[in-house]
Amino acid sequence: MFGKNDPLKPEMGDGLSLKVHSIFYTIQGEGPFAGRPATFIRLAGCNLTCSFCDTEFDSYDVLDITDIASQVLMQNGIVVITGGEPFRQTLGPLCDLLISHKKDVQIETNGTLYNKVDHRVSIVCSPKNTSGTYSRIREDILVRAIAIKFLISAYDPRYCNIGEVGQSDYNIPVYIQPMDEYDSTKNKVNMSKAVEVVQSHNAILSLQLHKIVGIP
Repeated sequence: MFGKNDPLKPEMGDGLSLKVHSIFYTIQGEGPFAGRPATFIRLAGCNLTCSFCDTEFDSYDVLDITDIASQVLMQNGIVVITGGEPFRQTLGPLCDLLISHKKDVQIETNGTLYNKVDHRVSIVCSPKNTSGTYSRIREDILVRAIAIKFLISAYDPRYCNIGEVGQSDYNIPVYIQPMDEYDSTKNKVNMSKAVEVVQSHNAILSLQLHKIVGIP
């Protein structure tokens, strides 16, 4: 976390078992499904390193997807597959299993990797500016994404505004989220900056509801 993780390459197995950091029941705090009860499946590892990343995802257990599903199906709400970067691993079989049990599935991705998943899976992309400018998201993500979520910081010039990553070509709704810099003064300024960006781009404000209400 905080950019100290090793960037890892994709691991394209058969998808019948996955490296899982954690599974937990909470609410979806961000983006288009904010406020809904959700079981998060946090997969291990990421192909990027971001200094602001607030998530530990390096440790893991290897779990069969049937064991993953057994933990998920006992809970209400949607299923969110996240990371790290979940598309480092083969997600199709797990998504198919969850959908067969009538679960709504969302994947959260940085938009740099992809492997085929059922068309009923919702993909939310949060692009990262790791080189000083935003790059266009992969076309196979753009044609599937239901939302693009940009982080905003008044203190990091890479994140003081949004970029054009292909969202205009596909009319994808844009969500703006103030970056949590673990400093109340900075966060207040980031919130004001995020509101300014929302207004100037006719976007949608996304707050981390789970942090506001004090749950994981």
